[in-house]
Amino acid sequence: MNTDQSVEVIVIGGGAAGLSGALTLARARRSVVVIDSGEPRNAPASGVHGFLSRDGIPPHDLVARGREEVARYGGSLVSGRVVSVERLDGRVEVVTEAGERYRARRLLVATGLTDELPEVPGLAERWGRDVLHCPYCHGWEIRDQSLGVLGTGPMSVHQALLFRQWTSRVILFPADRVEVTDDQREQLTARGIDVVQGAVAAVEVDEDRLTGIRMASGRVVEVAAVALSPRMRVGKLLSGLGLDPVEHPMGVGEHIEADATGRTAVPGVWVAGNATDLTAQVVGATAAGTVSAVAINADLVAEDTSIAVATLRRAREDRVRAQAQGR
Repeated sequence: MNTDQSVEVIVIGGGAAGLSGALTLARARRSVVVIDSGEPRNAPASGVHGFLSRDGIPPHDLVARGREEVARYGGSLVSGRVVSVERLDGRVEVVTEAGERYRARRLLVATGLTDELPEVPGLAERWGRDVLHCPYCHGWEIRDQSLGVLGTGPMSVHQALLFRQWTSRVILFPADRVEVTDDQREQLTARGIDVVQGAVAAVEVDEDRLTGIRMASGRVVEVAAVALSPRMRVGKLLSGLGLDPVEHPMGVGEHIEADATGRTAVPGVWVAGNATDLTAQVVGATAAGTVSAVAINADLVAEDTSIAVATLRRAREDRVRAQAQGR
């Protein structure tokens, strides 16, 4: 299929941020198309938590409801993977893997991010289930259980201290990725958090249940869940516009820089959700999508008004010219 469609706004990414933005734009009577590859970051999770009135809703159900609402207001939903984004004749052109082409006056990117996990056998298979990263998303579900925090970078000690709020049975495994300072060690000791040195070899699983962390020495430390801070990366989809990801100030990955509304350094391009805010939960990403959509609509209103004023002035000049010629 090869299409060539022109709309006012293209939204790349059909998760919470993208659908929220598309819904706001569609309700603002803007023509909008959402292009989504169907690979949400939170797909492995059983439920979305901390989302007022939607706590525990399965991620797929949340997206399905969002898609229905966008369609109800006239928004278009396209399944596909975007492979290139360029500027053409003052507009943004998006091309999908299937060769479909879409052009728009404005672009909202809500593609989320990719979590890069340590190469420890067993981690990837349990990701989003009992291998976790966010205490506010999963802390309640593992409350009072034994938790192992794998050292992956500068936020690991902070993560261990955070999870201590949900369980008193926290063990930090710094491995060779985290150097625990004297001050941090004192904090961990004061909070009753054990530190186990040595390389981690694998995650132990028994009958589809995580049971422990196996060290390179052969020792197995029993834990019911594992937490870690993955390195988070955003793809280079916008490189064709001169907009590449940059290192996040927290040192936990890369993101696309934007202002509080999601506006990037490239005119006409906004970004919302985890693509710019690495720590945003689903509810925060949803709000960010709305904020960006409001800014985009205001920007379009300003442009529409400028065009209308220019048209009005030309009409006046034409009338004056015609009257002068008729004398």
